[in-house]
Amino acid sequence: MNNSQQTIRVGLFFLLGVALAWITFVALSGGQVFQKKGYTLIAPFANLKGLKTGDDVLMAGVKIGSVAQTRLGQQRVEAVLSIDPKVQIPTDAVASVETSSLLGSQHLAVSFGRASTTLKEGDEIQTKTTVDMNEVISQLGSLGAKLEQVAEGVSKALGGGEGSSSMFAKIDKIVTDNGPKLTETIANLQDITARIKNSEGTLGKLVNDPKLHDELLVSVQEIKRAAADARLFMDDAKTIVADVKSGKGTLGVLLYDEAAAANIKTTAANLRSISDKINNGEGTLGKLISDDDLYKDVQSTLKKADQMIDSLNDQGPITAVGVAAQAVF
Repeated sequence: MNNSQQTIRVGLFFLLGVALAWITFVALSGGQVFQKKGYTLIAPFANLKGLKTGDDVLMAGVKIGSVAQTRLGQQRVEAVLSIDPKVQIPTDAVASVETSSLLGSQHLAVSFGRASTTLKEGDEIQTKTTVDMNEVISQLGSLGAKLEQVAEGVSKALGGGEGSSSMFAKIDKIVTDNGPKLTETIANLQDITARIKNSEGTLGKLVNDPKLHDELLVSVQEIKRAAADARLFMDDAKTIVADVKSGKGTLGVLLYDEAAAANIKTTAANLRSISDKINNGEGTLGKLISDDDLYKDVQSTLKKADQMIDSLNDQGPITAVGVAAQAVF
């Protein structure tokens, strides 16, 4: 083999090594060796849940960038995103940390937005908290432990524990002890249902006799009408009471009109004064009631009037007038 052939082989091996190195570099850099890196967005979270530098940023499953950096902020953590400059993200888009596989790898998912404006260099993208698979697995573990406790309790209740009988044994004992009573009760129920079916007793007639059923419905309707009438009466009574309280009508005036009450008091006082005067013999009516002499004079006058009327039967008008005057005076 001459020197020229050796030189060619060495050159080919060198070119092959350079090509392999280039392919490896391009693969590791994601094919962005000579492309623009894109613009940067900030995604704030309370917990990144395993998201790390280099993880993909996906929109509807399509890669639009990657996580350039993760860092701590004030009371939060931030993921610095490097977004493809060709992709414009609306300002109302929302980013969330999602699980890529069961192995625990994460990616950042960005939802579609509807806003007409887009995010620019250094803007913050809205984020939302998603379920952490670790927390779900932990909760599933707790749920499994609780299910084991429940299963153990059910097993003890069914199979019985130490010093206690099982649930089935208790049920069997209850049925055995109360078997005759249960049989008697079932027989009584069968007898009652048979009587009802044969229209015996009030309930049987009510179930099977259409006439009795109709009469019962009529009675119910009458009770409803009576209740309606009672309701109307109560409404009228409420109206009357309201009118009386507002001073309407004679009773309302008597109860709530102060002027009418004063007049009634004055009238009662006058009546009492008159009765006192009559009782004390004051005035004509009092003297007529209390003075015996006046009573005798009236009786004497009445007798004279009787005599005058008797004498009128036999005398003329002139004589009658004279007799009457004589009798009176």
